[in-house]
Amino acid sequence: MANAFRGAIVSVAHDPALDPTAVRYEPDGLLVVKDGLVVARGAYADLAERFADVPVERINGLIVPGFVDAHVHYPQMDSIAAYGEQLLDWLERHIYPAEMAFADPVHAQSVAGLFCDELLRHGTTSALVFPTVHAHSVDELFEAAMVRMMRVVGGKVLMDLGPPGLCDTVESAREQTEALIARWRGRGRLGYAITPRFALTSSDDQLAMAGELLARHGDVLLHTHLSENTRECAEVCARFPDARDYLDVYDRFGLVGARSIFAHGVHLSGRECARLAQTGAGIAVCPSSNLFLGSGMFDFTRADEHGVRLGLGSDIGAGTTFSILATAGLAYQAAQAGGYRLDPFRALWLATAGGAALLHVADRVGALGEGQEADFVVLDPAATPLLARRTRGASLGDTLFALQVLGDDRAVSRTYVMGRRAWDRDARVFQFPAEHGQ
Repeated sequence: MANAFRGAIVSVAHDPALDPTAVRYEPDGLLVVKDGLVVARGAYADLAERFADVPVERINGLIVPGFVDAHVHYPQMDSIAAYGEQLLDWLERHIYPAEMAFADPVHAQSVAGLFCDELLRHGTTSALVFPTVHAHSVDELFEAAMVRMMRVVGGKVLMDLGPPGLCDTVESAREQTEALIARWRGRGRLGYAITPRFALTSSDDQLAMAGELLARHGDVLLHTHLSENTRECAEVCARFPDARDYLDVYDRFGLVGARSIFAHGVHLSGRECARLAQTGAGIAVCPSSNLFLGSGMFDFTRADEHGVRLGLGSDIGAGTTFSILATAGLAYQAAQAGGYRLDPFRALWLATAGGAALLHVADRVGALGEGQEADFVVLDPAATPLLARRTRGASLGDTLFALQVLGDDRAVSRTYVMGRRAWDRDARVFQFPAEHGQ
């Protein structure tokens, strides 16, 4: 049975910096959904007669595609706001101990459910997620995502140079990763990512094994960290003295290609940006965590000069908010420090279709186009008295910008997954389907 939603609808299917026609806006629009897919979208006046027999839900607010979080750690949810350290010391002091607790499958299960709920509450319907080194941490994440019909990509973390309690081997990592791919491939809306933590936590043999797995499985992604912190970069340089730069370390092991997503990229050289663009690899920009850990500011100007593919990541738990809406506002502020003005429509593209393209799912989510999955968010421009005052009578661009700078989870009044309401702010309830695809 079909159902429809009437309200103001906006999406940005392509980078508006390259395509001036990328913004699609219906101030009084109709979104028609059947079996979880968008079957029609357009002006209400143009579609009302054609779909006169379809029940219509009137939406107060701004309908946008569901947000795509291109880099987030679910085991770090309880480590948000961990005080006082930069990256490498922060990992040792706060994160590794927290991740060791995931040796307990019951703990992993409880965190996975809460994590997925937080994503939905903040309007995120698709995410590229870091679990832990424990194989069952992937199982629990995927189970929670399937119950909620979310589009989630993740994979067992590879780190044979990790600390005691978070250390695998080349062979155990290979066997567990192959088993996870076989167990989860084709189920629900899930995807798999080969996930070495970063260059310093894997041996050369394990990085080579990761490259072999990536080459063997043409439907999986590569997800890791790159050039986040100056001390990290220096230690990578010291360990790999023959590499031209940080990216070249991954390149030598076959880990740089069109299916590669690297988080951060704060300290990239021009050569690295050119190589990323040449291969089609992309960067998940994480302004919240970069500010929180003192890592630096992402250089949008250099990335644009080379045509590097980009998305936005919350990077929980160094990131301080699950909100990709707020992350877009932080990206604007971080870019301003480098003399770059991030347009609110481009920020919306990064938060939706740009992230979807990075995850290789832009044909399915990110733009609310006909034939795509009906994941969308209803934003409330009057969610707070200040937002209401700031957006009263404002243009679409100014409204989006105010929502990005002043908004957070309070501005997400509803989240829909495959056309079904998954989160309702006013009722303060999650709603999950009784059945989900196996």
